[in-house]
Amino acid sequence: MLIRLSLKKCFPLHYVLKVPNAGLKCTASGGLILQSVSQDVYQNLALEDWIHDNMDLENKQVLFLWRNSSTVVIGRHQNPWQECNLKFMRQKGIKLARRRSGGGTVYHDPGNINLTFFTNRKKYERMENLKLVVKALKALRPEIDVQATERYDLLLNGVFKISGTAAKLGRTVAYHHCTLLCGVDKLALSAALKSPYCGIKSNATPSVPALVKNLFDEDPTLTCEMLTDAIAAEYASHHQIENRILLINPANETEFPGINDKTRELQTWGWLYGKTPKFSVTTSFNVGHEQSCLEVKINMDVKNGKIDTCNIDVPQLWLPLAMCDELKNHLIGSKFCPGEATAVAAALLRTCTDTTLHSKWSILCEKIITLM
Repeated sequence: MLIRLSLKKCFPLHYVLKVPNAGLKCTASGGLILQSVSQDVYQNLALEDWIHDNMDLENKQVLFLWRNSSTVVIGRHQNPWQECNLKFMRQKGIKLARRRSGGGTVYHDPGNINLTFFTNRKKYERMENLKLVVKALKALRPEIDVQATERYDLLLNGVFKISGTAAKLGRTVAYHHCTLLCGVDKLALSAALKSPYCGIKSNATPSVPALVKNLFDEDPTLTCEMLTDAIAAEYASHHQIENRILLINPANETEFPGINDKTRELQTWGWLYGKTPKFSVTTSFNVGHEQSCLEVKINMDVKNGKIDTCNIDVPQLWLPLAMCDELKNHLIGSKFCPGEATAVAAALLRTCTDTTLHSKWSILCEKIITLM
């Protein structure tokens, strides 16, 4: 058992008690404050699902505090190719996650705090939660100018977004979760959330770009621990419950039966990419031919993350139509991802013995793979 006294000067009346979880079944009704010991986004999102699906929230409210390693998290109905730079993310080891709530795309790393407010559906109130966070920040640093907006964002100094909101409303249970930008890597955030992919048309929910700023840029003396403790203290005061944070392991199958299946599902290609609403890609690029450039046009429809239709318009003087058709026919039905497209291309290229045509076919394949 660990009693944190670091906030004594800030909270003369409140002490945050952090204890390992001794079992959620024996906890009193009224409310809980949980904090994950994991920074694995799939485990933490799975725990959200587990609480939503399994915990009786009729007479109980829950605040779940969690942080993740570097991850781009997209909304339930979003298109990852539209929302982020997947190639950059693969190079930097930044994960992609799709949550079960709607809303826009956000970047997580250990400098971002995630807050999930669980209630029964009748008590669901996003603005109340955001005002609670603002009150906690004001108690910690009265001079900080943070306001909740009608869009359910938190703005710093009336300009910079430090928190975005999303929610899931079940039949009887609801949750509202939001971010709190404390000290995220803004260069990685900017690069990861800038899609390089052109020509995509989709009905997927688009994100709304915004200027962002870290709370630590405003006050370098703050820490994530200070902020989580402050929010926990305000939550406990507001709901008149014990100011105690239960530290929980979202991989604990004994405590949360079935949670590891939920975690695995959130990591599957079918969930991350296959749940993308149908979209099309229409683009073109130039290829060199003798002393001139020729235009190649590509049109694809992607459904459930797989190439549904494909048209490749290449001048016959550069590449025979039969070779384009062969490539097109092999791409249809394959996943819209560089790994599978590369495997398709490699298998086809092995069948081509003409050196010149092999080189042109290779260029075409590489161009198509860059669309993914």
